[in-house]
Amino acid sequence: MRAPSPPAAHAQWARPRPGRADLRGDALLALALAIGATTTSLLYARTGIYEEQPALWLWVLGLALCTLPLAARRVAPIPVALVVAAGFFVCGQFGVPEVLVINICLFIAIYTVTAWEPRRTLAAWSLIAITAAMMIWLVVSLIIASSSTEDFLGAPRYGIFSAYATFAVIQIITNLLYFGGAIWFGLRAWRAARTATKLTAQGKELDLERQTSAAQAVALDRIAVARELHDVVAHHVSVMGIQAAAARRSLERDPEQAAAALAVVEESAHATVEELRRLVHTLRTPENEDSSSTVGIAQLSVLVEESQGAGVPTTLIVAGTPRPLPMLVDVTLYRVVQEALTNVRKHAGRGAEAAVRLRFMDDAVEVEVTDDGIARRLTSRGVRASDAPAGTGLGLRGMRERVGAVGGAISAERREREGFMVRARVPLSNRQVVAA
Repeated sequence: MRAPSPPAAHAQWARPRPGRADLRGDALLALALAIGATTTSLLYARTGIYEEQPALWLWVLGLALCTLPLAARRVAPIPVALVVAAGFFVCGQFGVPEVLVINICLFIAIYTVTAWEPRRTLAAWSLIAITAAMMIWLVVSLIIASSSTEDFLGAPRYGIFSAYATFAVIQIITNLLYFGGAIWFGLRAWRAARTATKLTAQGKELDLERQTSAAQAVALDRIAVARELHDVVAHHVSVMGIQAAAARRSLERDPEQAAAALAVVEESAHATVEELRRLVHTLRTPENEDSSSTVGIAQLSVLVEESQGAGVPTTLIVAGTPRPLPMLVDVTLYRVVQEALTNVRKHAGRGAEAAVRLRFMDDAVEVEVTDDGIARRLTSRGVRASDAPAGTGLGLRGMRERVGAVGGAISAERREREGFMVRARVPLSNRQVVAA
């Protein structure tokens, strides 16, 4: 009889211990088998098949050892199997009139060792020991019975092909199938439980991944919304603030100039509301995100005009042959210029001039925004440009994130001679260049 050899994977996993419901079920099973074994043994005794019956204490001992220990079969599989095997031997050796239920009990005990014992090597050796002992007992019993001179079912016992020899072969094959079946079903149960545990663990990991991905998506959405709000609000509100200050200063001495400044404030307010409305619409209907964004490098001239209207002389220079760009690249470059011009208005000081350069290259596109604000140390009101309020850094961080998301690079630094420079370069793949 070949015992199972536990693979390495078994040693890495231990089946969870049974719960209270499992233990209650085992206790009820043991009680039901004890009652069933008592009933069938009385019926067997009544049939008269067993001419000689053992003493009552052997009768009770054999049936009790076969049935009652199964209440703890999943708590201590190997000890229970050994006790049940001993009870089976007592019943068979001393002629307890019961065959059906005690065979079921031994089958369950062997099955439980294979299906529940966490120490797989010990389980294998215990199964080998029980199977070998039972088979030796069977063979010895058959040899002893073969020495009888009486006929077997009306046929002689002698001869290789006698009826008794055939009966002995059938008994050996039946028992081998019996023990092999119990072990095979137990292995299937062990592997099924191990697979179920792995699937449960994988399901938990996938659920955790989904939760993590959802949290990351929410965080990325928040960052995107914050970036868009910063770009929209910071740009237009800075224009509105500058024009409102100009209107306040010129309200008495030059009402027409004040009215023009207030008109710029009104236009900026309308533009802010429109972009915020577009952003909210995109958040409510993400599937329309691609079509909801209309800004791009084609609107750089509008940004330049707004910057000029805010009191910062700005020029736009386009180098190379203009061509269509991927939408994300198009929007990203627009937002970089928008944020850079906003920073010029905030920090360069009054009287600073700015220049926007858009360069189309063979394999890349580049925008550059420069100003000479640091060179103009004193404004008309005697305030140093370098003393302007420092920003939070969110604008530059947002530009880096935007450009990095499309595979580009950005640099923001003071110029050697004067002013500040922001340059963003986005490489274009061969496919994008050909498509353009």
